[in-house]
Amino acid sequence: MLEPIAGADLVRPAAVLPLLDFAGVAVFAATGALAAAREKHDVLTFAFFAAVTGMGGGTLRDLLIGAPVFWVQDWRYVAVCMVAAVGFWMLGARSWRFRALLWLDAVGLAAYGVMGAAKAASYGVTPLICIVMGVLTACFGGIVRDVLAHQPSILLRRELNITAALVSAALFVGLKAVSLPTWPAVAVAVVAGFGVRAGALKWGWSLPAFPTAASRY
Repeated sequence: MLEPIAGADLVRPAAVLPLLDFAGVAVFAATGALAAAREKHDVLTFAFFAAVTGMGGGTLRDLLIGAPVFWVQDWRYVAVCMVAAVGFWMLGARSWRFRALLWLDAVGLAAYGVMGAAKAASYGVTPLICIVMGVLTACFGGIVRDVLAHQPSILLRRELNITAALVSAALFVGLKAVSLPTWPAVAVAVVAGFGVRAGALKWGWSLPAFPTAASRY
């Protein structure tokens, strides 16, 4: 049987990685609220968007790895989403909100890519599936958000997006596999994932597209 890539220090990720865990939920909840703001919805819809975006990816991860759903076990996650929704509702219209949505999403992709991989590792999931869980945790809530807001899905955007979550999750898993302590592994993986997304936002980084057939004429 394969040994888990994370030791006892990650059996309860919310206890060891509290800032990363709650920050990831808060950041994604904020992006959900900002998406609702773009559509000029009411405060209840703000709250719904914030909750779906902030907790959707983690919910899917927990169901897939057989863990108790995190926000059912701890009401503070729901509270964080509600605070984010009400906070952005009270801020009102701001010219910077779309840029804020993009950069907050970049932070969330990097942080939650690591958090998803870490929690999967704590349940003895194999390294490859830990990476998959990291990507799902980071991206699923955003996918649902974009569908609800009638925006182009992050799956269909040319610039590096899901790749940022993949980089952060894979790097974290790799660093833990070579026995790097948790916090340095988290820091390196989050910075790397954020750097990938930041490069896409600033310089338009993207992966090569499928080539079109050369014309015969």
